[in-house]
Amino acid sequence: MSTTGAATSTAGDDRRRALQAFDDTKAGVKGLVDAGVTAVPAIFHHPPDSLPLDAPPQPHHEHRFTIPVIDLAGLGTPSGRASVVGAVREAAETVGFFQVVNHGVPEAAMSEMLAAVRHFNEEPADARAPYYSRDHGRRVRYTSNFDLFQSPAANWRDSIYIDMAPEPPAPQEIPSALRGVAEEYARLARRLYRELLELLSEALALRPGHLEEDAACLDGLNLAAHYYPACPEPHLTVGTTRHSDPSFLTVLLQDDIGGLQVLVDNLEEEGKSSVWVDVPAVAGALVVNVGDYLQLVSNDRFKSVEHRVVANGAGPRVSVACFFRTYGAAASTRVLQPIVAGGDRARYKSATVEELLRHYRAKGLDGTSALDHFRL
Repeated sequence: MSTTGAATSTAGDDRRRALQAFDDTKAGVKGLVDAGVTAVPAIFHHPPDSLPLDAPPQPHHEHRFTIPVIDLAGLGTPSGRASVVGAVREAAETVGFFQVVNHGVPEAAMSEMLAAVRHFNEEPADARAPYYSRDHGRRVRYTSNFDLFQSPAANWRDSIYIDMAPEPPAPQEIPSALRGVAEEYARLARRLYRELLELLSEALALRPGHLEEDAACLDGLNLAAHYYPACPEPHLTVGTTRHSDPSFLTVLLQDDIGGLQVLVDNLEEEGKSSVWVDVPAVAGALVVNVGDYLQLVSNDRFKSVEHRVVANGAGPRVSVACFFRTYGAAASTRVLQPIVAGGDRARYKSATVEELLRHYRAKGLDGTSALDHFRL
């Protein structure tokens, strides 16, 4: 073996040992912060070209594009519904992200959910450790970086995942800090999701129940609660690597710390094909984004776009993502196929949810789209 090869092998071994040592603590990034780290460990260092630029945007380019905010209060009248469907269609076909207000999820439930997530993550490490797992078969699992051993660099984030549908876990399986609160929030989010599916069906010129009933988009719900501790060196790492979501639709609750960004087509600056745009916290709003499965089913009508969370010296940032997708045994039999409008062609091969999810997990958050593997 050459000297260079030996050095590379040694560096790889050192990294694997560092990853394993971190994982063995079962304390996550919060454990590092509690231990008083003042420097970001090397396993969290991302290559410079994947990090946000240090320089802030130039004033004349700020706020030229904003993520749409759609008011659902108008759904009670035919004309109001038509207007909302039009706004949802435009957002889903262009940026793939929008925020909704007057959505029927009480602000008290939203606040309680965020507080519960913060409470769980700020309990002593030995209280969190029993839930720490990389076993996807567990209905409730706490972890730091689901792709820790696959990704090029770790993210400054801890998460707890709860498979809420088709059936929620037994109450005793859910940490006491989240028990009751998470189930109620998931119920409310699922009710909103059903309404969004109707709007998206109508946006595709289909009957309101098509995506729920014919495309079976309401099969499952995974609740992912993320905790991003304040980072001592945010210029070296990220909260979440750029990625698109393995879901039909994602409904996100976020606090007011900020950091979520969406990659959108740039129509203003010559020489730049795309640009990162902030998704600001809007009082009482929930963020909605198209996932990979819906892009496939809509045959590219709706866009599942890349997004990320930047690391922050302030914090913690807390968010709760509801990923709506098929789970369990049904994932191996549920076949997704594109809805082909007259005169168009199928842009994707049919695939089971399990095939899509297996590919997503194998590649991790590597900055590439899982859909590319299934494109015709």
